[in-house]
Amino acid sequence: MLAPRVIVFDLDGTLLDTSPDLALSCNHALEVYGRTPLPVEEIQRYIGDGARRLMSRAARMKDDDPNLDGLVEEFIRHYQQYPVQRTTWMPYATHVLEELSEMLLAICTNKPRSITDAILDTLHASERFALVVGGGDLERNKPSPDPLRFIAKQLRVDPKELVMVGDGPQDVLAGKSVGARTIAVAAGYTSETFLRELHPDMLLDDLRTLPDIIQRWREATVRVGRSHASY
Repeated sequence: MLAPRVIVFDLDGTLLDTSPDLALSCNHALEVYGRTPLPVEEIQRYIGDGARRLMSRAARMKDDDPNLDGLVEEFIRHYQQYPVQRTTWMPYATHVLEELSEMLLAICTNKPRSITDAILDTLHASERFALVVGGGDLERNKPSPDPLRFIAKQLRVDPKELVMVGDGPQDVLAGKSVGARTIAVAAGYTSETFLRELHPDMLLDDLRTLPDIIQRWREATVRVGRSHASY
């Protein structure tokens, strides 16, 4: 395989624990429309596929139900107004970003781009990333391969030189679809059992060992290259 050149991170449940704020805005929208609010733990299971899918799951409605439109709009309106009330970094995230700062880093999230930018700006994290791709930037979100292909093209690398790091099935599936290495993180919003069934290249309890893994992959690629060059 090619040496890793770009580390692509999912946002929700991977770099940031956004579930308290997502739950706050989700429940606000549900209550506005006369529906029962849900526990944060339940809403966590619905995170990762964008605002419309989150609200359709929370409201027990079909994605194409026209009555869902108002709920989604109210959720986004509230979330845009209060994007970082209780959001925190996931364990080891800031340390890992610092350790990997000499590499190209990108974000690929299904969260609406305007909200993604607001969160990163509030946390003074925007400058850490060479590129951010959010929900709605392209016609299709993860697990489509389109966002990762776009990132590779913009950063002028082969898609196989990407490493996709995320806590959800859409991250692993998107990475596999372009031939990138995939690292699933079980500290987020998806169970370890489910992630293991997707067969990522690595399954981590948390982000702590990510820099060491990237370094090992880079060194292994160099050794293979030297071995081939000796013939």
